[in-house]
Amino acid sequence: MPVRRIERIISALNAEIEIYIWEHPDWPDLTWDGARLAALLGQASREQGRLLGRMQDLSFDLRREAQLNTLTEDVVRSSEIEGEKLDSDQVRSSIARRLGMDVGGLVPADRDVEGVVEMMLDATTNYAQPLTADRLFGWHAALFPTGRIGLQKITVGNWRDDSDGPMQVVSGAIGRLKVHYEAPPAARVLEDMDRFLSWFQAPGKIDPLLTAGLAHVWFIAIHPFDDGNGRIARAIADMALARSEQSTQRFYSMSAQIHRERSNYYTMLERTQKATLDITPWQEWFLSCLLRAIEGSQDTLGAVLGKARFWEHFAQQSLNARQVKVLNRLLDGLEDKLTTSKYAELTKGSQDTAYRDILDLVERGALRKNAGGGRSTNYSLIMGVERK
Repeated sequence: MPVRRIERIISALNAEIEIYIWEHPDWPDLTWDGARLAALLGQASREQGRLLGRMQDLSFDLRREAQLNTLTEDVVRSSEIEGEKLDSDQVRSSIARRLGMDVGGLVPADRDVEGVVEMMLDATTNYAQPLTADRLFGWHAALFPTGRIGLQKITVGNWRDDSDGPMQVVSGAIGRLKVHYEAPPAARVLEDMDRFLSWFQAPGKIDPLLTAGLAHVWFIAIHPFDDGNGRIARAIADMALARSEQSTQRFYSMSAQIHRERSNYYTMLERTQKATLDITPWQEWFLSCLLRAIEGSQDTLGAVLGKARFWEHFAQQSLNARQVKVLNRLLDGLEDKLTTSKYAELTKGSQDTAYRDILDLVERGALRKNAGGGRSTNYSLIMGVERK
């Protein structure tokens, strides 16, 4: 260890000022207060089991639909946390194809979308397989298929080398940058990751939910790659959660919940990385976030059941293929308003055909015309409760 680094640690410990978590002499012996977490851990475990039990009562097709919705949201939101916007239709199509699902409206997916989906599905469907350095390199290469972030070339499929300086998490304008975190030097990444991967393969008697929280913050602290560390850390946590459930199917999205709590997420990470080796506050936040993610799965479940009831009602009606395609897109959460122009775009047809199809769906009670007229005329679904 460089002399300057040793002096900094000694001075920090004597003055009781902040040092990074990995600079502590006993790193990475992270600890937490089990008694303080016991009630929250028990509640999270019960709600996790209750959700899985409810999903098992659904048909195979409904479970698959719920899984598709959950994974789509997980991939999209995990990227959004890092400021990257993925096309949700491309994500959904990529996941559906990889799961062998026969769903309408599939669209081609870009390479960056395919890469994120490949990583997430490998983490959750192959959760029982060992997590190795080579597997992580594959995930990293999938995230950055061009080997670049914009025009900047990065090291892909290998640990960072810090050739451009120390790995730092910063914010602010050039000249006024604030350093939120500085990761361990590249020279010790190999040793740190070997230790992390050995632990992850055999975490001992640690509760699986606490394992997920610990894996997330430990990997983030090492920050072993030039970029993509946050997405890979969340994939590793999802892998640990899948192991805890012994299930390849995902019915709640931690990334979606973290996205909703993004500010608190970054605050907790920064505090944890500048604190002692006691990560009780982080584990407490992670379990609470997990609980809220499970609660949020009710929205996904409600959407899937609502879609099933919708098609039960219209199963005997002779809708054409264009109408079925558009209705499914609306049921899956089409972000844009449905206008005749949007309908024509989705079905690759004419405006006249779109108008006739829409009027027919209005007469059948599937769509309603919203307030407004002229070019702003748009339509929305009428769900089962509204038809009663």
